[in-house]
Amino acid sequence: MTILTDKTYLITGASGNVGRAVAHAFARAGANLALVDMNMDALHALIADLGGDVARFRPFVADLGDAHAIDDLLSQIGMLDGLVHTVGGFAMGDPVHAGNVDVFDRMMTLNARIVYLLAGKVAKHMIGQGAKGSISIMLARSGGKGAKNQAAYVASKAAATRIMESMALELKEYGIRVNGVSPSIIDTPQNRASMPSADPNNWVSPAQIADLMVFLATNPAMTGANIEMSAWS
Repeated sequence: MTILTDKTYLITGASGNVGRAVAHAFARAGANLALVDMNMDALHALIADLGGDVARFRPFVADLGDAHAIDDLLSQIGMLDGLVHTVGGFAMGDPVHAGNVDVFDRMMTLNARIVYLLAGKVAKHMIGQGAKGSISIMLARSGGKGAKNQAAYVASKAAATRIMESMALELKEYGIRVNGVSPSIIDTPQNRASMPSADPNNWVSPAQIADLMVFLATNPAMTGANIEMSAWS
């Protein structure tokens, strides 16, 4: 399957559980990859696992919370056909009435501000090149409603969802599609360790998310969608 041959995609969090799966899925689809993470050694290991083609798979270390770092990253990448953003985080918090805003600020920065900053700059970069492509963002099903002691997290994911939907409307005229993927619990070693009594058969695998990301990158009819994912049989 080489449906993305000669296309270049930026994948964030590339050495993470979901990021690695996305990288493999897009590589199988024939795409060139700009792989971004905070750990260069992990990126080199991923590229070796992908077959070691350094012409197709390029590693970049960048602070995605820094506007200047993103500008520098995009200038190094050059031509770009799309983004798959997998970076995010979860933290429990206090009840809202406790008045502790530290976790709120952290979650909003990680899950919403970076989406706003990165996706916006990628879109501007693509518009400047006349590129028609796609931006796909990892969201979360839990962003759809409140949860006890998780107000900061669910609010940040809800904000990211509204950013995605707004960008889809803003970029339609440029031929750039924007979609979100909202899985339930993801089957990762970290989640298995933190929830040893849970049944991971009811969780979503990184490979399933990656396959959906490829679908979103290649389906010209999809924009503004927030696709919720549960366990597949």
